[in-house]
Amino acid sequence: MPVINRIAEFADEVAEWRRDFHAHPELGYDLPRTSGRVAELLKGFGVDEIHTGIAQSGVVGVINGRGPGRTIGLRADMDALPINERTGVPYASQVAGRMHACGHDGHTAMLLGAARYLAETRNFDGRAILLFQPAEEGGAGGKAMVEAGVMDTFGIEEVYGVHNMPGQAAGSIALRPGALMAASDAFDIVVEGKGGHAAWPQNTIDPVMISAQLILALHTIVSRNVDPIQSAVLSVTMLHGGEAFNIIPRSVKLTGTVRSLNDEVRDLMETRLRTVTEGIVETFGGKAEIDYRRGYPVTMNAEDQAAYAASVAEQVAGAERVDASIDPKMGGEDFSYMLQARPGAYAFLGNGNSGELHSDTYNFNDEVIPVGVSYLVKLVENAR
Repeated sequence: MPVINRIAEFADEVAEWRRDFHAHPELGYDLPRTSGRVAELLKGFGVDEIHTGIAQSGVVGVINGRGPGRTIGLRADMDALPINERTGVPYASQVAGRMHACGHDGHTAMLLGAARYLAETRNFDGRAILLFQPAEEGGAGGKAMVEAGVMDTFGIEEVYGVHNMPGQAAGSIALRPGALMAASDAFDIVVEGKGGHAAWPQNTIDPVMISAQLILALHTIVSRNVDPIQSAVLSVTMLHGGEAFNIIPRSVKLTGTVRSLNDEVRDLMETRLRTVTEGIVETFGGKAEIDYRRGYPVTMNAEDQAAYAASVAEQVAGAERVDASIDPKMGGEDFSYMLQARPGAYAFLGNGNSGELHSDTYNFNDEVIPVGVSYLVKLVENAR
């Protein structure tokens, strides 16, 4: 792969940083060791400014180039997941119930590698702003960083990020203009009925039966209300109710997620979920409490910046290993908040044949580090 030679030379060190992060995972905004290590390494690289405690535990590094130019933001997420690791690797998590199961250890290490190279060479105009973000996994750390003022404080004009992708050829890069990842919403529905003896169901309003009907009806919303040319997902993922085999419970709780790729479909999905739920539940004499929570917005790549990122990717990985028009993915990503604040692009770096994201057998592929670091560096060096 045509990566930068100097980066290839210290790629093993980047892998060592990554494995250290992997062995010591931290969750959400509580990242004292991780953010401390990031700041320590940035200081050792000679980064011009290091700002800590942003959005509780975020770190921002500033590297000045040779002269005036564009200010480019590069982002990496630092948090892990509440999963027990089963990889068996020598550097496996040393903390029970925590694991870097999404590759944020690799993302953080690659951005540190880019910081080292950029601070060492200064072969660019303008400024590079390194955004090490907490709490991507459900905590909206990207939103917190934006609300903390990083875009304005550091004068960021464009912002870029990269995420590893299992099942995609190792070291390949894929992206698209427009919607890349979905808006991610969640819901809880409590179906209230009337409990009683299971032998006399006629004296009850059975929330279990109502919930069964409701689950089937909810899963028709996409197929019967969303334009087939559009995309949406609704999944009921949890069902809780009852305490004994011979008791019809008073209530049942359903939990799930809704994914969509534009605001119109997002609005439609919420409206129809509420309407269908209320209609089904009331038909059988029950009541429904609906808690619908809007999560991360659509990850929307700006057209010009996506084209620029694709051109950089081709320079690093080779044109034959870059797909600039992949299909959107229905996962969610809080880099979306940064893309709402500034134009930019998010890309996927192939992790090869590895365990799936968020699985207890996942592991970041250290062989792709030189490509990822070179890509981040060139986003800054090629900026005009």
